[in-house]
Amino acid sequence: MGTRESNEQAGGTGRRALLGAAVLGASGAVLGPVGTARAADARRGGGRGLKGLPVPTVIGHRGASGYRPEHTLGAYQLALDMGADIVEAGDLVPTRDGHIVCRHEPEIGGTTDVADHPEFAGRRTTKTLDGVPVTGWFTEDFTLAELKRLRAVERIPANRPHNTLYDGRWEIPTFEEVLRWQDEQTRRRGKQVWIYPEAKHPTYFRRLGLGLEERVAKLLRKHGKDRRNSPVVLQSFEPTSIRRFGRLVDNPLVVLLSGAGSRPWDFVESGDPRTVADLITPEGLKEIASYAQGIGPTLDLVIPRDAGGRLTEPTTLVRDAHRAGLILHPYTLRNENPFLPADFRRGTDPDAYGDVFGAYRAYFATGIDGIFTDQPDTGLLAREDFVNK
Repeated sequence: MGTRESNEQAGGTGRRALLGAAVLGASGAVLGPVGTARAADARRGGGRGLKGLPVPTVIGHRGASGYRPEHTLGAYQLALDMGADIVEAGDLVPTRDGHIVCRHEPEIGGTTDVADHPEFAGRRTTKTLDGVPVTGWFTEDFTLAELKRLRAVERIPANRPHNTLYDGRWEIPTFEEVLRWQDEQTRRRGKQVWIYPEAKHPTYFRRLGLGLEERVAKLLRKHGKDRRNSPVVLQSFEPTSIRRFGRLVDNPLVVLLSGAGSRPWDFVESGDPRTVADLITPEGLKEIASYAQGIGPTLDLVIPRDAGGRLTEPTTLVRDAHRAGLILHPYTLRNENPFLPADFRRGTDPDAYGDVFGAYRAYFATGIDGIFTDQPDTGLLAREDFVNK
């Protein structure tokens, strides 16, 4: 998630004020039970599937990526230990030999130690990814066996210096390993574990002969997780990818939406002139509802920011989406100052936490159904406070 997010590379070092220190243990962070009697009232319906999840749903963005390198089993595990309702495991990209692995992007120079492997120096290249030149190492140029020789590292160490302590600890997981991990965790915890994978750059990979949807659908069918109430929500920034998934599997489907003026890359490739602004009109939302169950808008589509980075008045998106029968799971709320709206920052340290609870309250008050967050513990604490008021 978050290819189109801003402030990913906010700079600086500074010392993090660990808001979650009270719940962080030596082996990870464990949040105590958050299901009080009153919090249980926040659950929508009693059925299975998406409607049985708490509202607002707290989604561990790439795991608990505020505390561990993203898209690692360590980050996924910690998100569950903190109590996340769903874990975004993971952003799905293919290998040269057709396996599906979990990385933020196909370019892995910033998320692995590939640059430290001299045997792969010759693989560094420049490619055009969704119209943008990108230089680095790409998963589609590696076999799975080669990728398994690499280890994950923190992608934004200037904002998350603590995470660098875990550099090199975990390998790149395959999606099939994640599906097995999901089953194991469900058995261990005695409750269903949910995951929320994203198909990354599907048009780009289809042109390379590495179509994502068919490969992902095959794995879901193999593991019996291709049904309407299966605990696997599929998402993509490309509406045609979601439509293709809808023809292959019955899983819940979510269309991701970037800035209002942007165009999904599949629209660019096909000549469709519509922008995200067109998709979030009542008519556009009604069309999305014909093939998907939800949308994942950037937070700025829910509450815009002014020129100074402060929150303004909420848009009508939540109301309009609900009228169309869609759920909303916007992305991504992070604790660190550079990622928060300006009115909730504290000081200038880029790795220090601002008033994250104030930010949660502002977004929860709009009626969103859930939220992606890099720090699930603060999301759960904020929900507990919000729903019990």
